[in-house]
Amino acid sequence: MAPKSLFSLSQFSPPHILSNPNPNPNPNFILNARPPKPSIVTCKSTNSQIQSHQPSPPNLCVTAQEPDGLGAAAPTRGDRYLSRQKSVEAAAIVLSESKDQRNKMKVKVKAKVLAACCYGCGAPLQTAEEDSPGYVDPETYELKKRHRQLRTVLCGRCKLLSHGHMITAVGGNGGYSGGKQFVSAEELRERLSRLRHEKALIVKLVDIVDFNGSFLARIRDLAGANPIILVVTKIDLLPKGTDLNCVGDWVVEATTKKKLNVLSVHLTSSKSLVGITGVASEIRKEKKGRDVYILGSANVGKSAFINALLKTMAQKDPVAAAARKYKPIQSAVPGTTLGPIQIDAFFGGGKLFDTPGVHLHHRQAAVIHSEDLPALAPQSRLQGKSFPVASVENVPNKKEANKLDGFSLFWGGLVRVDVLKVLPSTRLTFYGPNKIKIHMIPVAEADEFYQKEIGVTLMPPSGKDRAKDWPGLQTIRQVQIKYDNQKSPACDIAISGLGWISVDQIIKQTEDSDSVSLEKVSGELRLAVHVPKQVEIFVRSPMPVGKAGTEWYEYKDLTEKEEELRPKWYF
Repeated sequence: MAPKSLFSLSQFSPPHILSNPNPNPNPNFILNARPPKPSIVTCKSTNSQIQSHQPSPPNLCVTAQEPDGLGAAAPTRGDRYLSRQKSVEAAAIVLSESKDQRNKMKVKVKAKVLAACCYGCGAPLQTAEEDSPGYVDPETYELKKRHRQLRTVLCGRCKLLSHGHMITAVGGNGGYSGGKQFVSAEELRERLSRLRHEKALIVKLVDIVDFNGSFLARIRDLAGANPIILVVTKIDLLPKGTDLNCVGDWVVEATTKKKLNVLSVHLTSSKSLVGITGVASEIRKEKKGRDVYILGSANVGKSAFINALLKTMAQKDPVAAAARKYKPIQSAVPGTTLGPIQIDAFFGGGKLFDTPGVHLHHRQAAVIHSEDLPALAPQSRLQGKSFPVASVENVPNKKEANKLDGFSLFWGGLVRVDVLKVLPSTRLTFYGPNKIKIHMIPVAEADEFYQKEIGVTLMPPSGKDRAKDWPGLQTIRQVQIKYDNQKSPACDIAISGLGWISVDQIIKQTEDSDSVSLEKVSGELRLAVHVPKQVEIFVRSPMPVGKAGTEWYEYKDLTEKEEELRPKWYF
């Protein structure tokens, strides 16, 4: 008969523990630690109650503190092994349960991140607030949810945007009204900041009409060390006769100075699909299993670029062709996209993400009324408007029409340029939206003219009601330009979010004119540029546009090492 101690152990131990005895147990099984010394076990018969006041059964085994190795039922080495085995299995069960809990938490977090969103703007779908982004009629929501079609739902705000309504949704971006302020620009930027911690391929978009204003000076805060494909959009808007070879070299030169990890530069047009094939090929080459994020400032044309990219890729990729059915909404409103929009665009893995536009407070779109935003978006090729001109209606003496000294030029109600000192042959050429008119007024009459005509002749802002809330041109920047080369323009004065002003010289010999010496075409120019508060002014090297740009632009001589470091450009 087995000893009572072993019999008692078999009564209270699970069957599976006894089924795996090891005849040669290893005392260093658990963390290489020595097994604890056994306690003496004695069997006593008692009719008394123990401390818990419960009746004690016959032959109750009670642990007693007696010297090691004494007593009739000291645990054997097999008993100690079974005890350790039981502890190990219990610990394994605990670890398994905790691992399951962690996995469940990950699933919950992932489900929260991948919550159903509007495919047009990326806002999470909701049925509570009708005037907020992502709102869907409850019946429609339940129907789509029941059929697992929430990814095909377009929210109410996107439907209005698709019909031309200017529904704003981003606060802290100027004082325009026209919609409830739902999200701050800082929140949208914070959502993008996580990209610097991920391994991704960044496709960064820049508007050629607003190259400096839309470039994103703090791009490293968002992209980190990830490689960048720089895409320059809207090149179809450049003046007729522009040589894209000159423009491409100019863009690469400006990009190299910023010292970014740029793989290549592409000149594109989402409207005419120029250059889109090259971008698609570069993405396939450099993606390498990573997700692709389209990054850029608000209204730089990200959604239009994605639609053009999907259209081009759809010719060879059935996955991209299927993704075209549910594509992001395009709108002139800053903040159309409110959250990352995941697009299954690549065959074989990897996602394409349309991201919220980065709102820049130094652009004109941040200060004007939402209804005036379409006026800032050029719809056709830029046509340079030069001053002085042959005849100016506002100048009574036509002999003075070819001189800028003492005159102010108003670019709508958004910009005022006072000409303080220029050379006799100086010319200012304005490149920007054709809808915004330019007026030339004597400096002495400029203040009175502005107060009288703002909202009427000087638009935007359009209408006297909006002009009442207009803060005015509060920032004045003095610009000093040294001009010593009559072959090329002196510089460009770029107005963030609007366009640029080219400052150059025009020399034409006529019968009535005197000979012009070199001294008269060199010297210092002084201008005073008035803009709304926070709008930024950039003085840059002139962009070679039009037929004249091809004649005066000079390519920079580079060494072999400089040539290797410069990114290649394509169109």
